[in-house]
Order: sequence, then structure tokens, then C-alpha cells
Amino acid sequence: MRGIQGIGLILFLLGMLVFTALPFLSSYRPTEAMVRDQVKETHREKIAELLQPMYGKSYPSTHAFLSAYSSNFDPYNEELKAKQAWDQVIWDDYGFALAKAAGQGPARSHPWRSLALSIGLVVLGGVLFQFGGSGSAHTSLAHTGVFHSSLKNRGVLGMLTGTYLIGFYVILYWFPAYLTPLVWMVEPIAQFLSGGPASQWFLYGLVYTLAIGVMGIRMVLKYRDNKYQQLRTASVVFFQTAFAFLIPEVLVLLNKPYFDFKNIWPLDYDFFYDYQIDTFLSSGGVGLFMLIWGILLIVIGVPIFTYFYGKRWYCSWVCGCGGLAETVGDGFRHLSDKSLKAWQWERWMIHGVLALAVVMTTLTIVNYFSSFSLLGQVTNQLHSFYGFAIGSAFAGVVGTGFYPFMGNRVWCRFGCPLAAYLGLVQRFKSRFRITTNGGQCISCGNCSTHCEMGIDVRAYAQQGQNIVRSSCVGCGVCASVCPRGVLKLENGPEEGRIHEFPILIGNDSIKLRP
Repeated sequence: MRGIQGIGLILFLLGMLVFTALPFLSSYRPTEAMVRDQVKETHREKIAELLQPMYGKSYPSTHAFLSAYSSNFDPYNEELKAKQAWDQVIWDDYGFALAKAAGQGPARSHPWRSLALSIGLVVLGGVLFQFGGSGSAHTSLAHTGVFHSSLKNRGVLGMLTGTYLIGFYVILYWFPAYLTPLVWMVEPIAQFLSGGPASQWFLYGLVYTLAIGVMGIRMVLKYRDNKYQQLRTASVVFFQTAFAFLIPEVLVLLNKPYFDFKNIWPLDYDFFYDYQIDTFLSSGGVGLFMLIWGILLIVIGVPIFTYFYGKRWYCSWVCGCGGLAETVGDGFRHLSDKSLKAWQWERWMIHGVLALAVVMTTLTIVNYFSSFSLLGQVTNQLHSFYGFAIGSAFAGVVGTGFYPFMGNRVWCRFGCPLAAYLGLVQRFKSRFRITTNGGQCISCGNCSTHCEMGIDVRAYAQQGQNIVRSSCVGCGVCASVCPRGVLKLENGPEEGRIHEFPILIGNDSIKLRP
């Protein structure tokens, strides 16, 4: 089995090497025809004129092409901004579209071969590595050596992994043109699923879905004796693959709006943006159903499901962010800070993001129904700020890139506004709790170590108190790793769910209610 694991690791590293190298193996040759195909009609003539000096020239790298494009385009735009001729400024960023159209390289000429040698090898290597290590025990971190792992305990490998992830997300969100060679190789898949061209988001969705699927195998093997963990893993893999990736692409193929039926406001923060509402209303019965479905989930679905099952029904069984955290990020769950100070920061930050999302959405709706006469462009500026700070920087760069630094649920714990909404319902009006049997607790600490949400589970277990925290996602791993069966996930009567006396949290001297 060790041999299979070694082969898997080699294949994985080779695939990652090819994946990383492909963006550097490209050249660019812009043409006037390319501009006609990729630029909006209103901007076509001007951009064709501005890029005239680039036609017929070859650029050896993405950076060289984008630098030449900026040197020809930016002075025109900046001059208009200086004159405050806002109606003439070209606000659209055509860098990605033009780079994709002008590019040449192995990923474009041989997309299937490039896909097989990069993502294909990564997937195959990951699967072999998981099966090769399927004999590993899971009952205690002390037996898996995670505290001595350079990758999983903030060692050099962990720092390098985190840096790579952060770099990838920064490029994905703000410099996508540098990923065009990787987008070329998934073009055939995008054409098959949606009938349209691939974008950086299609590439990301494919990689994201495959990552959850491959690392889901690890979770199934790791908890092969625990049906709850196996069903939970199968659920997040299914919802990510079907609802977050395949169904939205097929909807586009059928000329319907791109829509993830499991994505709920305020996590889906742009659901009430004017262009989204206009898209729904202009798409006939299907678009109207999408709008009504989304609203019903917000006002009826979330409260009812959370009342009966706690926030676990979404955060641990449906959500794509949670799916990635539970599969790819599982090896980093012990890095979550269990201190009282971290808990205090958590409550201020996550509820602050929820409040910001509510304010932004309220202003957006008011502005929409007032025909933009009341607030003007204020909401657009707020959208840009929220999208940059929360939707991109927090949810993407920090939320995933910081797995090796702060654990796998950084976004879910400190930033997700939907988790905050679900958590408020769970804390004050829900049947869900984790019950404890203090008389059986041996204070081994496995439960607290494995808690990805930074809850000092052992403190509750030692006191024999139910765990009723708004942050708990009900993953059940604390119960799975308890050697004495002290912890149990339950949906029972509300009476007696919350203990009337406060408890001490860890070694801190401040008393807080659970």
C-alpha cells in the first residue's frame, strides 16, 4: 500500500508541476479580427484603433501582451477620467477576453493532452494516494502524526501550500488573464456542458468540484466505520457536483439564467442586484421560479430546516464552501483557535458581515424600486466594496488560502453571513444540540482538537452541558473521535436544551453562556 501511495504522490506532484507551468508556455499574436469578435459593438471601433500598433506583433508571454495592451489602452481612459467624461470612459475590462483570443500554446493546440497531463494526473495521483493510505487509523490525532506534519502543522510545506493557494486566488479574482492557458484546456468541456466558451470561473468550478470529489474519497476511507460521516461526505460531493457545477452549466445550454439552486442569500450576496432581478424577470416562467425559490429559501427554508436540524443541514451537508473545508481542508481542522479571544473576534466579525450584507441588500432593493432616483450610484459603489472585500478577499483568498495557517473553516467561522443567519436561528430557536455525558469524559481532548469551529468541546463535556453554539456546524467529528461515546448529535425538545448556568471556557477566567 505504501508503494501505491508513493506512486500517487509522484503523479500528483507531476500534475501540479504541469498545471503551474502551462501559463508560462504561451505566446500572443493580436489581430483586428480578434477585437471585432471579443469587444462590444459600442467600444469596438475605438479599441481597434487603440490597439493598431499591436497587430501583427508576437508577444512571448502573458505579461508582455498585457503590458502592451495597457500601454495603448490606459492613456486614453485616464485622459477621459481626468476630463470627467464619464460617459465616454470604457469601464469594461477586455484583458482576459483578448488574451484568450490572441493566445497560442500547447494548452490551446492540444487541450485534452494538457488536461490529462495536469488536472488528470492530479486527480489520479490524489485517488491513488488516498487508497494507498486507506489503512491509516483515525481515532486520535496522536496516532496519525499530524502534529509532526510539516504540511498540516504550520511547517514549511504548510506555508508553501498556503502561499500557493493565496497566489492562485489573487490571480483568479484580479488577474484572470494570466490563467488563459489553463482556460484553453477546459474549453471542450465547457462547450459540451453549456455550449459556450470557458471562463476562469468555469476552470475554477471544475477544479473545485474535482478537489471535493477526490478528497471526499479520503473522508469516506478515514471514517469508513461511521455512517454519518460517509453520508455527509456523499451529500456535499453530490450537491457540489450536481447543483453548483453541472445544473447551472446545463441551464446556460438551454438558454436559461445561470443559477445555483442551493446558494442562499446572503451568501449569494448579489441575488437582489438589479441585473439579477432583471435577468429573472426577463427569463419567463423559469426565471420567475428561480426568483421565488430563492426568496422562499431565505424566509421559510432556512428557519424551518434550522429549527429541526440546526445549521448542519446546510453548512455540513449542502454548502460548497463547507464541502471544500470538510474534504480538502479536513487535515487542517485542528489549527482552529480555541481561545476565548478568538471566539469574541468571531462573533463581532461574522455578525458584522451579516449586518453589512443586510444594509447593502436593503439599499439595493430600495434603489431598484425607486428607479435609482433615491440613491443613485451609491449601491453600485457598495456592491464593488462588498464584492472586493468580502466576496473575493475574505471568502476566496483568506477563506481557502489560510487553511494551512488558521484551519479549514476561517470563512465559515469569521465571515460567512449565511452561517451567521443560520447560527442565530440555531442558537435561539432550534431543536439541535450536542449532548454530553460528563461522567464518562476522560479529558483526552480529541473533541476540542478536532473541532474546526474553534469550540472547546471538552469544556462542555467535563461539565456535562449541551453544546449549543451558533458557530457549531454539526459536522459530528467531535463525536466520531471520542473514545468513550461522550458526545451525541441530537434533535430533541427545546426544553432543557440550554443550561441555565454559565460555564468556564478553557483556561479563561471570563464566564460566558454557551
